[in-house]
Amino acid sequence: MSLRLRLSVLAVVSAAVLLSGGALRAQALPFLLFERYLDPLRIQAGIPGLSAVILQDNQVVWERGFGYRDVEASHAATPDTPYAIADLTQTITATLLLHCTERGVVDLSAPLRDWLPDAESSHTTLRQLLTHAAPAGALGYRYTPSRFALLARPVETCFDGPFRHVVAQNVFELLSMRDAVPGYDILTAPDAVREHFDDATLARYAALLERVATPYRVDNRGRATRGDLPPVAVDGAHGLIASARDLAKFDQGLPIHLRAESLQRAWTNATHNGVPTPFGLGWFVQNYNGEKLVWHYGHFPEAFSSLILKVPGRRLTLILLANSDGLSGPFSLSQGDVTSSLFARTFLRLFL
Repeated sequence: MSLRLRLSVLAVVSAAVLLSGGALRAQALPFLLFERYLDPLRIQAGIPGLSAVILQDNQVVWERGFGYRDVEASHAATPDTPYAIADLTQTITATLLLHCTERGVVDLSAPLRDWLPDAESSHTTLRQLLTHAAPAGALGYRYTPSRFALLARPVETCFDGPFRHVVAQNVFELLSMRDAVPGYDILTAPDAVREHFDDATLARYAALLERVATPYRVDNRGRATRGDLPPVAVDGAHGLIASARDLAKFDQGLPIHLRAESLQRAWTNATHNGVPTPFGLGWFVQNYNGEKLVWHYGHFPEAFSSLILKVPGRRLTLILLANSDGLSGPFSLSQGDVTSSLFARTFLRLFL
């Protein structure tokens, strides 16, 4: 090996060791390789901007932004760029609901009609909604965010306030998620919602909304054009906005919100009508090479996509947010196999 090549290799490895201000606790090579693979994968998937964070032992050990949150303005994507997190909202709803069960305020075996008597799924139990049980007459599991969305109501009753304010106060503020916003339309929301937020908070949200990643639709030739903003409604399944750093704080805060036994229940596969399912209480759960994987994804077609992938046995978490649907659209993640994602598969092969 030539001296120049040896020096180049040494410089690359040294840079990897110095990632995140020297906080890296694992070996540097997997992080270096993951970073090298991630940008080509982003381009291949048609993602204009991507933000990524890895946590190990409950600490952020690596974070990066790739591409642009706004292509036309050449604004780079960074770890603190806010995105619509889509279905990842479900993990926050589930955490709040399970906290209510710990307090003895909510019983997951109770029917939804106790909170929403006129709902179409009023006979369904909270546990069935939380685990994406198939509707009556069907067996097993069916991923149906529109039904999961109804879980916002028991959360509101438990915390005695509008869902957005409950999330803002008990998740965003508690965990210092400073780039998170409870919905695109928070500034024009009904008075019954906005009156729970003071002027300073609404002004901060207004500034954050100016920094939200621009959604893009990408054609078959990889050309990106500005997409439409996703639906503004905030419910138990969709609507929240956060950065990758914010979601890292949420991940770090899970033991604050929930006892270890509650997390264990959440991260255990449910069984419906005797049929094992790929979903626990608010999270997908599966095994990979002898390790339990706990994960969730988000998908707004032609706008945003997201992924959080946890390996509890290794105390390892990956968070990815994108401003196109390229993280989720090409893969069948609703079927419950995260390894269908090239992004997840690359991460798992490097780190496990």
